[in-house]
Amino acid sequence: MLRGFRWQFAALLLSVILFITALALRPSETTAPPTPPPPTDAAALPTITPIPVLPTSENVLAPSALNLNQQPDHFTEALVGRVQRLNPLLANLNPVDRDLTRLIFDGLTTTNAYGEPIAALADRWVIASDNLDYVVYLRDDVRWQDGTPFTADDVVFTMELLRAPDFPGSPELGAFWRTVETQKLDTHIVRFRLAQPLGTFLDRLQIGILPVHALEGTRAADLAAHPFNITPIGTGAYQVEALRGAGGVIRAVDLRVSSIYREREPDQAFALDRISFQLFDTFDAALAALRAGEVDALHTRDRVERPPVFDAANTHDIPLYTQLEPTLGVLVYNWAQVDYFREQRVRAALAMGVDRTSALERTMLNLAVRADSPLFPGSWAYTADTRLPAYDPVGAQALLITAAERMERLPDETEAEGAGAEATEAVEPTGIAPLFTFSILTPDDPALVRLANEIATQWAQLNVRVSVESADPETYQARLESGEFQAAIVEYALGTSADPDVYAFWHEGEYPDGRNYGGVSDRAISEALERARRDPFGINRAEHYDRFQRDFTERAVALPLYYPLFTYAVAPRVQGVQLGVISAGADRFRNIAEWRID
Repeated sequence: MLRGFRWQFAALLLSVILFITALALRPSETTAPPTPPPPTDAAALPTITPIPVLPTSENVLAPSALNLNQQPDHFTEALVGRVQRLNPLLANLNPVDRDLTRLIFDGLTTTNAYGEPIAALADRWVIASDNLDYVVYLRDDVRWQDGTPFTADDVVFTMELLRAPDFPGSPELGAFWRTVETQKLDTHIVRFRLAQPLGTFLDRLQIGILPVHALEGTRAADLAAHPFNITPIGTGAYQVEALRGAGGVIRAVDLRVSSIYREREPDQAFALDRISFQLFDTFDAALAALRAGEVDALHTRDRVERPPVFDAANTHDIPLYTQLEPTLGVLVYNWAQVDYFREQRVRAALAMGVDRTSALERTMLNLAVRADSPLFPGSWAYTADTRLPAYDPVGAQALLITAAERMERLPDETEAEGAGAEATEAVEPTGIAPLFTFSILTPDDPALVRLANEIATQWAQLNVRVSVESADPETYQARLESGEFQAAIVEYALGTSADPDVYAFWHEGEYPDGRNYGGVSDRAISEALERARRDPFGINRAEHYDRFQRDFTERAVALPLYYPLFTYAVAPRVQGVQLGVISAGADRFRNIAEWRID
């Protein structure tokens, strides 16, 4: 009876099969994760396998041929180096990655223009009375760039990668997070438990969070080689639109504002809908592109790069935006090895006896500005009215004579003999036996050698005989760490942190195995640093740092000399750029939502 309907049954069965197939192949309503489009020529971009750096090729497309700046509303910046991994957990290993991931990923916190921690992916937090527990309430309106909701699972997953024994990123980063417990309390609530109170913890929460749904099942050991590193999915303002290059080398990275981020932050303008980063192998090539108008912007990474950028800006009418690097150039006295450096009168007299402003103008003009504090101007912790003794060579010499008499010292001609490298220049004695004699150790950086000799010349007028020793970086560092110096010019850098914690440089417990190279031993200063490090509340920490700065300058613990300058050259057509506290080069993008092209 059913035989006559056999073709109808066959057609019905075929329709069911096609319907099920169509359902299986139907694209999701959620936006697919971004994948890099094909490069601008026939050569394919490299496949990410376990490799430390993307491979190079002799057949590389010239950067100028990329024509990134064709559109009048398109912002293009030059970066020196290579893209390796667009992953915030690994970005500290490569400055280029650090700049790009800053725009693609968010942390639980970020910093404002004064370096204070403020909420980002976090909505708020509660700190327990013992200062060990941090309960962080997450924003519930955040989605990843592929549309997936952001939850506490993402935070816990990220912290598990950081804590893993085989974490492939910075050893210091992994070591820190292994001391922190992380627990999911609810869909948007996370609890952190510290091993000891740490006032800098909110600053540590700036590290970018990874999406568990894109990396679930990935072991920490496999993170460095994961395809995610060139197809990143973040919660940040910008997402990857294209990676372009040739011969197996990425030469440009195109970003565009995430539509999901625009929905989340409707009040932010983000007039620069698309931005591109053009990658160069050398700074000279990047500078040439700036001069030729092929890129809109270039920032300096160190003191050597500033003069040519300054010259290019003057020649081509390119505006310069300048801030201080998170680095203090300071003359450190070796309290542990030279007895008279433990005498406050001697240190105060030496501070009074050098005109640091004129010394910097003669030796580091347009490279640095004078420092008056062990902390950094612009920071929330900086006390503006702390000052070293004013320049007074007459008073300085009188104080040195008094100090020498009270110490019942006789001039010792052998004290100027330093171990290691030979002196590059010595100040000749005036015929009168010097009150004090010592040497200044400096790296063989021409600017620093000039500065040390300028200081030595000024101190010679006080009847203090000073020689200058320069050494290659390895020898210089070895002598600092072993204490083989009498005085030394040291650059203390905060790294990529915006927090003003300088405990490692001046606390008495950081000698001899830490970075308190001179063996500074001052109980009041150490106590102020201890309190500032342990207290999580900014208002209390500011008081502790105020006390620290006042004691430091009053007792002339060391001689602050300069803050190096961070310089950002940006084409005049780009408006709205403002620089606040710079803890890392990527901080130049802090107000990128307000940038525009006129």
